[in-house]
Amino acid sequence: MQPAFLLYTTLMDLPRIENAVREILVAIGENPDRDGLRDTPGRVARMYEELFSGLTSDPASLLDTRFEETYDELVVLRDIPFNSMCEHHLMPFEGKAAVAYLPEGKVVGISKLARVVENFARRPQVQERLTSQVADLLMGNLQAKGVAVVIKAVHTCMTCRGVKKAGSVMITSAIRGMCRSDSRTRAEVMALLHD
Repeated sequence: MQPAFLLYTTLMDLPRIENAVREILVAIGENPDRDGLRDTPGRVARMYEELFSGLTSDPASLLDTRFEETYDELVVLRDIPFNSMCEHHLMPFEGKAAVAYLPEGKVVGISKLARVVENFARRPQVQERLTSQVADLLMGNLQAKGVAVVIKAVHTCMTCRGVKKAGSVMITSAIRGMCRSDSRTRAEVMALLHD
């Protein structure tokens, strides 16, 4: 069985990425031909292919299979681990997502919720956009009565460089439909989404 990261197709120009990485190594004063760095450009190109695989796939297709169901209470999936790359510094951020939706006659397999988060995370991102993209896709494609997404993440562009505030956690939320407009539903969903 192939590892998960090999199961996608790519349109990325790997030789071009390798050349760019080689140039970066030269620009910082390193010798890209020394033993420890000789294969680094290729490794980085393959890493980018994996980390940015969401650019070449359609997350909406993950929700194509839905099931008729009369269930009309909240569906919640918490603690979905993810990692992404901050588009401002190309440094990783990682954390956990929590997703909830209020079905309108159709439900989706729970693995699909995690896959949607993963797909949007596998692009150059900002956490605010990632949160909204997941919520908007679920709201539109599931035709849900409501959706809520909360993401908590640590950003290495803040913990390893710049202000260097290790332990800082960023929290974003995107609330749609009845999860936003109905105060009782909002209170219930927020209680379920938080630890």
